[in-house]
Amino acid sequence: MSRNWLGTLLVAMVIIAVGFAGCTSSTGQPSEGAPAQVAEKTVYVVGIDGEYPPYSYIDSEGNPQGFDVDSIKWIAEEQGFEVEIQPIAWDGIIVALQNGKIDMVYSGMTITEERKEKVSFSIPYWKVNQSVAVHEDSGYTLEDFKSGTLVVGGQRGTTGQFWVEEHLVETGLMEKESLKTYDNFPLVAEDLKNQRIDAAIYDKPPMLDAIEGKPLVIVGEIDTGEEYGVAIRKDDTELLETINEGITKLMADPYWEELKEQYEMTE
Repeated sequence: MSRNWLGTLLVAMVIIAVGFAGCTSSTGQPSEGAPAQVAEKTVYVVGIDGEYPPYSYIDSEGNPQGFDVDSIKWIAEEQGFEVEIQPIAWDGIIVALQNGKIDMVYSGMTITEERKEKVSFSIPYWKVNQSVAVHEDSGYTLEDFKSGTLVVGGQRGTTGQFWVEEHLVETGLMEKESLKTYDNFPLVAEDLKNQRIDAAIYDKPPMLDAIEGKPLVIVGEIDTGEEYGVAIRKDDTELLETINEGITKLMADPYWEELKEQYEMTE
């Protein structure tokens, strides 16, 4: 092929390309008769404790379930985004949020001043107290627990652990070694069942689920007056506003009462 012929061909191609460019709408709207383009929804990764029923858990088929899981799915549909549910080890879940591995924590997280230094919280959506369980054959009472004479188990990174540290260990009522911490609460319940520890502390609703069918009983509650919120990175102010709007809508919708009934939730 001669250079002259090649040059002529290149010029022709440029003219054709310009002609096509001139046919493109500057508004970005599809031409008449063309199929409409559907905008992709934003996907947020939601971190949960995978062993925290009735709020969040993974069922036998590997699917995330629970009061909080259904709540965020409803909010996502209402607010126009999508979610991916990701189980995360609880004692590292805030770090995962800060590092961008997840976009929010929606899994029965108590709003505390210490946590507020690291993350932002949504408006509260639930209130809860701590409960104390013992083996039914032990005869231990709530007063025994509060005296600091028992070996107590708690899930690592939970407000139950924090309460024991603040009110029993740091006050000198309990030896530090008498507080045993675990990666998840089912491990605590198993050790309590086998009487390797004397008592366990946990949020009441998931405590009820964890001890069901086991020779364990709740001997009392500690009125901590905790409030749950959704944790979000401090710089994600737009997402925080979106979640607050979604929670407000959910709690005003009949579906909120359906959820509470479905998961046998009491406030």
